[in-house]
Amino acid sequence: MLVSISAIIFSTLIGIVILFQLALAAGMPWGSYAMGGKFPGKYPPAMRMACLFQVIILTLLASIVLSKSGLIFPGWYSFTKSAIWFVVIFSVTATILNFITRSVWERRIWAPVSLLLLITSITVAIGS
Repeated sequence: MLVSISAIIFSTLIGIVILFQLALAAGMPWGSYAMGGKFPGKYPPAMRMACLFQVIILTLLASIVLSKSGLIFPGWYSFTKSAIWFVVIFSVTATILNFITRSVWERRIWAPVSLLLLITSITVAIGS
């Protein structure tokens, strides 16, 4: 049950990050809240495309977590037994980067989110 709850929390948080990335890609002026604040305001076209690529990656991460927890795609389970550790490593990296960023807003908003993503991905990795 803890694994399922963790997978749902992970996926909900990733969903929020995906919505944020889609908003950046659509031109919302929230650049100071991402990428260390390097692109304040509206992202340039190349970064907006990068946001769409990140959406694909984040969707894959959520799919891995949900599959590993047994909530979706039962046929993926053997793949996700090892792929979940990629999600954990991704979450470790995101957590470190969000805690050391120069962007105060990124630290305040995304560091706690990435820490929760890390905790829930570890819970799924070792719990099922």
